Amino acid sequence: MTAVTVGARKSDQTEIVFGVDTHKDCHVVVVLSMLGALLGSRSFATTAAGHRNLLAWVETLGRVNRAGVDGTGSYGAGLARSLRAAGVQVVEVNRPNRAMRRRRGKSDTVDAEAAARAVLGGEATVVPKRGDGPVEAVRVLKIAKDSAVKARVQAINQLRAVLVNAEPAMREPLEKLALPQLVAHCAALHHDGPDPAEAAVADTLGRLSRRIQFLEAEIGDARRQMTVLVQRTAPDLLQVNGIGADSAAALVIAVGDNPERLRSEGSFAALCGTSPVEASSGKTRRRRLNRGGNRQANAALFRAVLSRMRWEPATQKYVQRRTADGLSKREIIRCLKRYLARTIYKILCPTCPQPTHP
Repeated sequence: MTAVTVGARKSDQTEIVFGVDTHKDCHVVVVLSMLGALLGSRSFATTAAGHRNLLAWVETLGRVNRAGVDGTGSYGAGLARSLRAAGVQVVEVNRPNRAMRRRRGKSDTVDAEAAARAVLGGEATVVPKRGDGPVEAVRVLKIAKDSAVKARVQAINQLRAVLVNAEPAMREPLEKLALPQLVAHCAALHHDGPDPAEAAVADTLGRLSRRIQFLEAEIGDARRQMTVLVQRTAPDLLQVNGIGADSAAALVIAVGDNPERLRSEGSFAALCGTSPVEASSGKTRRRRLNRGGNRQANAALFRAVLSRMRWEPATQKYVQRRTADGLSKREIIRCLKRYLARTIYKILCPTCPQPTHP
C-alpha cells in the first residue's frame, strides 16, 4: 500500500519519456526523465496483459509524457494502439543512424534508449498511423488482392509454358485463342487417351485454368470491397481524372486513418515522394527527384499523370507549353505529380491546414 502511494506521489511530480524497441515476442522499454537521466529498463511480453503491465510499470516511475515506439507499422502496432487508448502520445521512431550504432554497439536496451532520446531531443516527431479504421481494412484487402494478382500472372505464365510443350494436336487449336477463351476451354479439358504424357498435360492445363478462374473471382471480390471502402472514406477521390480504385486505395493507405497527422500539403507531397529535393552545391543551384516516400502512392500518381497526359486536353496543353519552355518530359511529369498531389490532399485532408500560396 505504501509503494502504491509513493508511486502515485512520484507520478505527480516527475515527468518522463520512454522508448520501446519492439519485437515479435517481447518489447524492451527504457524510461528517461525530462533531463535525460536513465530511470529504468525492462522487457514485457507482446500480449494484451504485457501491454497493461508495461504501462503500469512505467507509471510507477513518473507521469508519462510521450512514448517513442519503433516499428509502429509491424511489431509495435498493437502496443501503439494500447498506448493511445490509455491517453499516451505515441511518436514513431526510426532505427538509430549507423554512425551512432557503430560507436555504441547494438542491443535491445540500447535501441530502446535511443528511441526515448530521439523523442526527448525532438529528433522524432512523426505521429504514426492509427490502424484501426476503414483505411486499415483497405490496406489488408489490398494485400490479399495484390498477392492474388501476382499468383494469377504466375499461373498464366505456367499455362502458356505447358501449352508450348504440348503435342501439336492439342496445342494448335488452343494457341490461337485469346486468354479468356483459352482459360475457359482448358478448364473443361479432359483426356482419356492411353498416352500418360498427354493425359498429364491436359490435367495440368485444367488445374491451372481453374486456378486462374478462382483467382480472378477473388481479385474481383477484393476490388469491389476496396471500392466500397474508398467511396465511404473519400467519395470525391474516385471522381479525379486518372484515379481508379487501385490508385485511390494506394493514396488512402498512404494517408492513413488519421490524416490530421499531416501538417500541410507539402508534407503529403513528401510522403508520396513528389516534392523536389535540393541538390545545390557551390555555383550550381538545382533540384532533383525525390526517391523516398511511399512508392506505391508515388506510382499511383505517376499512372494518373500518364492517363491525364493522354486523355485530358488541359494537361496536354500544359505539356506543350512546358515543352516549349525547355523542360524535359521527366521534369514535366514531376510538376504534374506535384500539382496532382496538392489536389488530392485537399480531398483526403479537408480539415487539415491548406496552403496559403497560389
